[in-house]
Amino acid sequence: MELRKICCEEMSKRDTPGYAIGGLAGGEDKEDFWKTVKICCDLLPKDKPRYVMGIGYAEDCMISALLGADMFDCVFATRTARFGTAFTNHGFHKLKSEVNRFDFEPIDKDCDCEVCKVYSRSYFYLMLAKNPRAVNLISLHNVYYLLRLMKNFRQSIIDNKVQEFVENFLSKQFTRKDTKIMYPLWVYNALKAAGVDIKFMGENVDNLSHSDYENNFEDN
Repeated sequence: MELRKICCEEMSKRDTPGYAIGGLAGGEDKEDFWKTVKICCDLLPKDKPRYVMGIGYAEDCMISALLGADMFDCVFATRTARFGTAFTNHGFHKLKSEVNRFDFEPIDKDCDCEVCKVYSRSYFYLMLAKNPRAVNLISLHNVYYLLRLMKNFRQSIIDNKVQEFVENFLSKQFTRKDTKIMYPLWVYNALKAAGVDIKFMGENVDNLSHSDYENNFEDN
């Protein structure tokens, strides 16, 4: 972290049009991730865009924004689509799973993208192995999902409803298969550092690894 501080201080002296926060590609510990974003956003100029490279999980984008980041990009939305995985308000949904065979609901019933208006989960289950177009459609949905999420988050800032937005989003994302809500400890710590009231989490916080969370929350 000390090297990050030195880098931010030296880059700030250059007075560039904006600043990229790199080296966060999804493989690092989540505690290291949010702490790095916070340190950089605290030190880099507030009147210049701060861009976090390589983050694509919905909760990562929202938490980075809470910590002061302005922009993000990542291949994750389209890469994960190639494996038949879609973003939803209730976590990842694996469209190759057998449970989709006769599921005629859209990918995400809360989504108003053109894909969700026309195609069902059953369609993707049948077509993923046969037609590359199915992957393109999931990619469109995933990108739209992230864009809409951040647009709505921005509006919550304008409307002074950030707390309400955060609580609503996280309670859906972290409702497990057994219907119990359980928040990751790193999310709790990051929100607290960002000044968000974390009382809504109560005692529903644990320290599962990121992969364990994906196993518990996918296929909603």
